[in-house]
Amino acid sequence: MQHTTKVRHMVLMALYTAISLTLFVAEAQIPFTPMIPGIKLGLSNIMTLIIITRYTKKDALTVMIIKIILGSLFSGQIMGLIYSLAGGVLCFSAMSISSWALRKNYLWFTSILGAVFHNTGQILAAAAVFRSWSVIYYYPFLIISAVITGLATGITASCILKRLKKPDECAASDQ
Repeated sequence: MQHTTKVRHMVLMALYTAISLTLFVAEAQIPFTPMIPGIKLGLSNIMTLIIITRYTKKDALTVMIIKIILGSLFSGQIMGLIYSLAGGVLCFSAMSISSWALRKNYLWFTSILGAVFHNTGQILAAAAVFRSWSVIYYYPFLIISAVITGLATGITASCILKRLKKPDECAASDQ
């Protein structure tokens, strides 16, 4: 029985990774805001929020890192890997602490915090890559977009979570 549970969990994480990766790659094709390059909706963070809420932080981190690496390879944006990893690590850290402190309530706030920290990580990576702090002037635009897109992503994740069965209900219904 233990083996079946582990396999089920692995399959679920693979499915969440595939969904997250699909959202990541599809979003890269959406011309979101031509006036401000680099701003994205952050749709794949919906999956990170769902996994943090329903499973473990380790599961969420694993899915996020696999998504970033494969997404960068599939989209042909290897240079983007640096920015995505820097943003992803800070985003994940902020969302993990927030979801723990708020006991997984206020997912919209956790999402906004994650988006703000994601953009902070990207700005820090850009400053390191360009060896210049001149990129900091772009930061206010990123923060405004982070609040808007983070709120939308958090609300979407909350709506999805309300409609999903609990993991233990899925296991019970399969028996």
